[in-house]
Amino acid sequence: MDIAPMMAPMRMTEMWAMIGSTIASFMFFWAIISQYCPYEVRHYLSAYTQRIKGYFYPYIQISIYEFTGTRLKRSEAYSAVEAYLSVNSSTNAKRLKAEMGKDSSKLVLSMDEHEKVTDEFRGVKVRWVLTKIVSPARTTTTFYQEPERRYYKLKFHKRHRELISEAYLDHVLKKGKEVRIKNRQKKLYTNSPTYKYSYVKKSMWSHIVFEHPATFETMAMEPEKKQEIVEDLLTFSQSKDFYSRIGKAWKRGYLLYGPPGTGKSTMIAAMANLLSYDLYDLELTAVTDNTELRKLLIETTSKSIIVIEDIDCSLDLTGQRKKKIEKSSDDDENEKAKQEEIALEEAREAMRSKVTLSGLLNFIDGIWSACGGERIVVFTTNYVEKLDPALIRRGRMDKHIELSYCSFEGFKVLAKNYLMLETHPMFESIEGLMKEIKITPADVAENLMPKSPREGAEKCLSNLIRALEDVKKEAAAALVMKAEEEVKDKELEAAASVKKTEEEVKGKELEKEDA
Repeated sequence: MDIAPMMAPMRMTEMWAMIGSTIASFMFFWAIISQYCPYEVRHYLSAYTQRIKGYFYPYIQISIYEFTGTRLKRSEAYSAVEAYLSVNSSTNAKRLKAEMGKDSSKLVLSMDEHEKVTDEFRGVKVRWVLTKIVSPARTTTTFYQEPERRYYKLKFHKRHRELISEAYLDHVLKKGKEVRIKNRQKKLYTNSPTYKYSYVKKSMWSHIVFEHPATFETMAMEPEKKQEIVEDLLTFSQSKDFYSRIGKAWKRGYLLYGPPGTGKSTMIAAMANLLSYDLYDLELTAVTDNTELRKLLIETTSKSIIVIEDIDCSLDLTGQRKKKIEKSSDDDENEKAKQEEIALEEAREAMRSKVTLSGLLNFIDGIWSACGGERIVVFTTNYVEKLDPALIRRGRMDKHIELSYCSFEGFKVLAKNYLMLETHPMFESIEGLMKEIKITPADVAENLMPKSPREGAEKCLSNLIRALEDVKKEAAAALVMKAEEEVKDKELEAAASVKKTEEEVKGKELEKEDA
């Protein structure tokens, strides 16, 4: 009888028993070493083991720690990786954590500790693991215990080292920053003069959360013009390499001009929402001088829009000075009043901003304007002809956008926003009236706004038609009045001419008599 087939299972059993005994012995001795061996020795043994393992292990590991150095500031690289993986891990990971990200308006899902996710880049698979290092137990003589350290661990095969260490990591950082910008809360900043009177160093800007709902879809403009502006903005936001190649600072200027109520402020809010940029509303009258203006610029961040509204009214940038009040040689009371008025005017002059046109021009496109990058400067004005040509030339204000009176296409956008109407029999009458008169989008929106819950669409459209007819009557009356004034002026000119002729004739007659 052949006993070889019977001995094979026994040998296998003995082999597994030997392996189990070896593993148990190893775990026992490792537990003894972990408990009684000093931490420094164990750390040295671990490092030596890792060094030996590196000769045979085909994978490379990159660690990205949450904090580095003094631990006062979170690593930008860690935050970017966290944001990048939040998109991938939310669909692939099985254990997630939900956190309110910094400056975020919603919960952000990211992978939990010790969770693993895989990612693919150009056909190469990599593995991400979120782990942490917990400080070992210290002796009673140790007063400081280092807190736990979290880090992301990236693993990939060594044959892909060049691809991963260069292209892939750049891809992760870029996409992670884009996700962070998309999820963050936009902020509205304004320059605060109170920081100058504080003993504690404070930022020159104060801010609130920016929650304006305006978008280009809801703006009362012609579709072609809106599309042109949107494409220009998106092209700018994606042109970092282009601006670097041509040697220009990554910034762009927009001049918004037109009558009051045509949507200049709404346009700025729509620009910020489209690009997810912060807004800096700069009040020039609160700026002391050019030096302070430069400091304000330095404290602005990239991906921001700096706005100066009604720039023609903000400061006297023409270089003209106030005329001094001349002294009179009247009685003592008049002299005293004049002196008080002069002193008051001098006090006002001392409080006025010393920002000059030169300082503002340097703020827009001087050497300091290149700090930060990806910045838009917007001026608004109701009277573009009042501005100095040097202030709005191409290169400073690259794109001039005229926001004029409401067209019928703009009205249809407002009707859809306010009344949820895309067509109505009354639209034809409104179109005919809007071709004859000028009315701002703000006036149209006010008439389309329901004044009570019982007001329907027809009532609002009737209110608008009535308002348009009133404007038409006022315009006609103004034309009649203007024509009457012109006739009256001509009659006065004719009368003056006749009188002048009579005087000349009379003068000649007197000359003849004298002769």
